[in-house]
Amino acid sequence: MKKIFLASACLLALTGAASAADLAARPYTKAPVAVASVYNWTGFYLGIVGGGAWEDSSVDPKVKGGFVGGTAGYNWQTGNVVFGIEADGSWADVSASAFGGLLNNKIDALGTVRGRIGYAVNNVLFYGTGGYAWIDNKLTFLGFSDTKFRSGWTVGAGVEAFFAPQWSVKGEYLYRSFSGETYFSNIGLPFNTGTDSFHTVQVGVNYHFGAPVVAKY
Repeated sequence: MKKIFLASACLLALTGAASAADLAARPYTKAPVAVASVYNWTGFYLGIVGGGAWEDSSVDPKVKGGFVGGTAGYNWQTGNVVFGIEADGSWADVSASAFGGLLNNKIDALGTVRGRIGYAVNNVLFYGTGGYAWIDNKLTFLGFSDTKFRSGWTVGAGVEAFFAPQWSVKGEYLYRSFSGETYFSNIGLPFNTGTDSFHTVQVGVNYHFGAPVVAKY
């Protein structure tokens, strides 16, 4: 009986020693650390934009319609503040008719060159914007047409958000104002439009070049 007891004790001791040696031989591995994605807005981007425009006027008929085009810009980020410059140009079908269709007013194209400044909360950017605006405006009266390139200013605000590492979507409101222009002087029927102002609401999708996402441990 004593021999059996001693043999069992020796077997247990040998098993414990082997287990300890096995644990000592295994390398120590730390648990994986969670990785958080932090978005960096600095860099160049290209995108598409589209929306609707309507005239800010108390006189009917008001021109209204839609537009679609492209945009390009560059952002600089310091802390949570983002500065940028952006240009866009769009084909447009914004129009109205008066006097039983004798006079037609149509905007064939429009665009802006604007500064932007905003506050970034990781992948979401809230911003204000303002700068130069232009339209290509054609009036047609009794079969005679006159087209003018008109300059003005714009101001507005928007929000933009990354939905993938290099892709963002934005929504934007712009108020655009243009000084008066004289049409049909070439046929001896000068017509002055006065100041024209428009509201526009637009959405866009941008592709950001480089690597706007960095990993934060």
